[in-house]
Order: sequence, then C-alpha cells, then structure tokens
Amino acid sequence: MNTATSEISNHPVVSSERWLSERKTLLAREKELMRLHDQVARERRALPWERVEKDYVFDTAEGRRTLSELFDGRRQLLVQHFMFGPGWEQGCPSCSFMADHTDGMNVHLAQRDITLVAISRAPLADIARFRQRMGWRFRWVSSHGSDFNHDFNVSFTPEEQAGGEVYYNYGMRPFPVEEAPGVSVFYKDSTGQVFHTYSTYGRGVEVMMGAYNMMDLTPKGRDERDVPHKMEWVRHHDRYGPEAAAGSCCAHT
Repeated sequence: MNTATSEISNHPVVSSERWLSERKTLLAREKELMRLHDQVARERRALPWERVEKDYVFDTAEGRRTLSELFDGRRQLLVQHFMFGPGWEQGCPSCSFMADHTDGMNVHLAQRDITLVAISRAPLADIARFRQRMGWRFRWVSSHGSDFNHDFNVSFTPEEQAGGEVYYNYGMRPFPVEEAPGVSVFYKDSTGQVFHTYSTYGRGVEVMMGAYNMMDLTPKGRDERDVPHKMEWVRHHDRYGPEAAAGSCCAHT
C-alpha cells in the first residue's frame, strides 16, 4: 500500500444537510447503475450457447473425471481458470485473491444449482500442496495434458507468445506470461449434454473479488498505484507482513 500517494487531504467537509442532499444525488446514480447491471445480467443470460464437443478429462483427488462429472449432480458449473502452470512454485497471487472468496460462497452457490471448481494446468500434486498451504477447501482439479486451457484461451504456447500477442479477452493483445485468468460457465441439460454459456477475462474476473466491492465504498478506494498491473500490491494471504495491520492514523502519530 502506497500511503504517500493515496493520502487524502483537503477533502470537503460540509453540514449534515448538504451531506444528505449530495448523498441522495449519488443514490440516484447508484440506482441507475444497479438497473444497468440487472439489464446486462439479463442480456448475459440471453446469450446463445455453444455445445462442448470435446471430451475433456481432468485429474482430481478422486481420479480422472470428465467435464460433465465436475458438475457434481448440479446443472450449472462455474470454473475459475486459476493461473498455476506446470513447474510453477505457487499459484498466481491475484488468482489466489479471487480464490480466497470461494469457500464462503460455495454453500450458497450449491443452493442455486451451481458447482464451482478451480482448474489449472499445474499437476495435481502441485495443486494439492499449494491448496493445503493456503487452507482452502474448494475443489481444484488439473487440466494438465488436455486442451481445456488452450481452448478457453487462458494458456498460451511458446509459439503463440513468440509472436508478441496472444488471443485473450476476445482479441489479440500482449500478455506477459503463459497463463491468464478467467471465469467460464457451463450448463448440463437433462440428456447430459454440456454447453458453454459464458466466459469473462481481464477485469471481468473481478466478479470473484468481493473485497474490491468493499474497498470501493471507502474514502481511499482501492488505493492502488497508477501502474499497468494494478494488483501489484496483492500477496498470498500468508505472505502479508505486519505493516498491513499498521495503516491506521494512530500508527503514524
């Protein structure tokens, strides 16, 4: 956290009457945004689907499982494309920030006919080791050896990277590493056929970052530096130093 650049100074302080007036003005804008959000959600649900033709198979703690079996008896499957490649020592800190929200959500998602699973290309043993270190309980499987990550545009071959741009977030763009984040959604009908209904990438994955919504309510907001990788501040939750707890005004008096 860069407190020097994010320090708030000379912020307007007004009477209660004026504060209430301006708050009501902002409330109208918030309601407008919420209505737009609801409309976009309806349009998202109205998107056509594509049939999943390949028989993707994953390494899981229970053995080899197909994409269809990952639904775990439910009709809807949410996939976090977790950046953790073969040979990596640990998973991506930003993807870990996303995953820190998962365990608390899972019981509620299950009540709405949704299974959530993380998928990475790292071998299952590496996933299990890192999952244990982080204390997570959610299901996390390996796509190592399959085309799944490449087909859903979250892993890139050395040849693709050599060209300077890769296909990500529905367009060609530079990307610094061979793995990228994303969230994909699948539906399984009564015949067992699986359909791909939606995928989001880039800042779209903030849908999993509830902590950001809370930060956005505060005076300092996300308090991030103006650099290309805004999430540079994020660490694995077991790697934050004691300075993270010393950010109050009292600590600097």
